[in-house]
Amino acid sequence: MSGNLDFKDYRREGRLFTHRAIVAGLLVFILLGSIIGRMVYLQIIDHEHFTTLAQDNRVKLIPLPPTRGLIYDRKNRLLALNRPAFNLEIIPEMVPDLEKSLAELGALVEIRDVDKERFFKLKRQKRRFESIPIKLDISQEEAALFAVNRYKFPGISIKARLTRTYPWKDIMAHVVGYVGRVSLKDLQSIDASNYAGTTYIGKTGVEKSYEDILHGKVGLQQVEVNALGKAVRVLQETPPEPGRSLRLSIDIDLQQVALDALGEENGAVVAIDPKTGEVLALASKPGFDPNPFVEGISSKDYQALRQDPDKPLFNRALQGAYPPGSTIKPFMGLAGLELAFIDAREKKYCPGFFQLPGHDHKYRDWKKGGHGAMDVDAAITQSCDVFFYQLAHEIGIDKLQRYLKQFRFGEKTGIDMVGERTGIRPSREWKRKRYKQVWFPGETVIIGIGQGSFETTPLQLAAATAAIANNGRYIEPRLVDEIVDENTGVVHSSERKEHIIPVKSPSNWDKIREAMTHVVEGARGTARRLKNEHYRIAGKTGTAQVFTVKQDEEYDESKVSKKNRDHALFIAYAPVEDPQIAVAVIVENGGHGGSTAAPVAKKVMDAWLLGDGKALVQADNMDTNGVDN
Repeated sequence: MSGNLDFKDYRREGRLFTHRAIVAGLLVFILLGSIIGRMVYLQIIDHEHFTTLAQDNRVKLIPLPPTRGLIYDRKNRLLALNRPAFNLEIIPEMVPDLEKSLAELGALVEIRDVDKERFFKLKRQKRRFESIPIKLDISQEEAALFAVNRYKFPGISIKARLTRTYPWKDIMAHVVGYVGRVSLKDLQSIDASNYAGTTYIGKTGVEKSYEDILHGKVGLQQVEVNALGKAVRVLQETPPEPGRSLRLSIDIDLQQVALDALGEENGAVVAIDPKTGEVLALASKPGFDPNPFVEGISSKDYQALRQDPDKPLFNRALQGAYPPGSTIKPFMGLAGLELAFIDAREKKYCPGFFQLPGHDHKYRDWKKGGHGAMDVDAAITQSCDVFFYQLAHEIGIDKLQRYLKQFRFGEKTGIDMVGERTGIRPSREWKRKRYKQVWFPGETVIIGIGQGSFETTPLQLAAATAAIANNGRYIEPRLVDEIVDENTGVVHSSERKEHIIPVKSPSNWDKIREAMTHVVEGARGTARRLKNEHYRIAGKTGTAQVFTVKQDEEYDESKVSKKNRDHALFIAYAPVEDPQIAVAVIVENGGHGGSTAAPVAKKVMDAWLLGDGKALVQADNMDTNGVDN
């Protein structure tokens, strides 16, 4: 045999094959086990999670914002309503190139800089999948033009919304307030889930104070969407609960009368029903149009309002703090009587000035030659300063401020609206805390005529005047009279809160009311020009200094700039026999209370009590001669 013969080891090759087959089989088994394990995990263990993810690819949850409640005046006239409007809105996550889309959109619809500013501000505050308006309240022509080109703008659509509007504009701006865009700051203090899809929230006035009632509760809609995110059908829906409406005690006609009566002057008028605490008018002038704030006022326009020297955004009726001047004298007289520092017949001599024992400084009376002998009735009727200088000194600041506290001076009245100021009821403690200084006797003296550090709001004066008319029954002022469910018709009346000021002697209160009546009805009253044949008025004039006149100087209004002239004040209630309205008026830099503020109050009372305009003409033609203080 030639050559080499090759022999195969079949047994060895068989073992090798078997080994490889086993390894391959194990690998296949392991891989198959992994697949089966993964399927078990996906289909059984984490089935719910992935089912939810799959569901979210075709089902979207859309919040349904509630319809905001309406606001009416006492005669069911709308003060705040919802107007249908069409907005152009963008969902950022669905727009591939936002800047390009905005540029192309601007070629179809006018997009102003203020619109872009508002959009990008809201974009920073909201999540990417939320719809954000780029153009508000578009016209029908703009809506039609966009609809034709809708296919070019994925993620951009027209949404029908309800927008808040205020038909009475500046007349009711300080009462109703306004709504504005929900901000990051707002979201920190509200239930954000209940505001999903909601554009507005109350910012000032009644809109803010009753936000929880006006807003309602958000609803939810489950919709099936296609690959483009467009809704195909509604799967399930939980309807929203609309907000409840408010009926205010304000009478829009009386509010208009009050503002018209102020004329060109800045000031405030508050009118209250003494028997119920209902606020009939809460007027502050100048006002502003709240409508631009709803969709976001431009920075330029907002700064113009803020920098206006007349401060139209400032609610003088609620937040204006002024020295009460001589309008405080009835309360001082009542304190003297009730605390037994004087009796009704006791007289004090007025030489035209008052001096503290051992001091040279003279606290002057407005009447240079003095009033002579004065009892409390004559002192209130003729507004004698010296009588109240001396009375305040005798009572002392500690007892005096405690008595005035009962009328809520230096405290909030409790009105159902945010933003009320407390004013200042001076005391030793107040001065020590604020200035870290001791109290001086001379400060008590000038408190007696409502000057110095003493500050009150027009609302406080009106509520305190109503308490005098009510014989010590102090009812907290209320703006909202009823809360109305528009769907069911159920009406809830607002809760009335009150406290009783202790009356030691009813005759003391009668004496003060009689003196206030003499201010108008008496021959020497400082508001005698208001006397009329239709009803009797009890009131008190007041003049509050804006700056201090030096000891050796005299106040000459003709030589003083308008902004430094005295404020004019007047408080009153009527009719004397059956009080139906209490009024407080402040005319900034108006001069004398009797000649400037009192006629304003008269027009308001005429409108409420007579309603036929008879006495309005009389008020316009009133004699302008007489004493004013």
